[in-house]
Amino acid sequence: MIATESGGYSMLRLRYLANFVLASTIFSAAGYAGFAQHPPGISSADKSDFGPVMRAYLGYLRNEQEVVDDRVSRREITAAYYRRNSNRIRALREMAVQLVRQSANDYVPELEAVTQDELGTLFETQPKPASFRPNGIVANKFKFLGLEHTGEVFYLFARLDPYEQAALMQKSAESPAAANRTENGTPKGQRVGQTSARPRRVIPR
Repeated sequence: MIATESGGYSMLRLRYLANFVLASTIFSAAGYAGFAQHPPGISSADKSDFGPVMRAYLGYLRNEQEVVDDRVSRREITAAYYRRNSNRIRALREMAVQLVRQSANDYVPELEAVTQDELGTLFETQPKPASFRPNGIVANKFKFLGLEHTGEVFYLFARLDPYEQAALMQKSAESPAAANRTENGTPKGQRVGQTSARPRRVIPR
């Protein structure tokens, strides 16, 4: 999400989710056709290249850019914060365009773009960027998508939905038990065909 001068993400995340859910609802309703023809803040190129969900996301980014443009004109934010927010918006847009064109699917996940010094805003325990792998899962909450160089280096993530997070947490909980078994299901340290119970001692009468 786009950082404010205070460094907080929560309000903008709520705002993004509310706007995006509202847009998706409008598109699926009876008034979809009229809204899709004239989505707010979308260029003619965007209208011809993308579907309604992607156009709604691009409209959201354009609106956010207008907000930061207005705030810097009022001197409510510093020039440094303005540059970072504008660069972040560009990074989000480029990643969204890349995802939609690669998948040929009109779907945009909840994207996050952060610089290295902002990783702590997403993760309780800050991970090492060197451990990130394309499409790798980080902290069972995010999928790492890659880097975008838009004035600064941004790390792009897609937030997993609650069902994906729950499945990963369950898998992680089951992994210790699986680690104690071999491929054929036999516990480690036990020979094939050997029972797990200890042999009975023969006591002479």
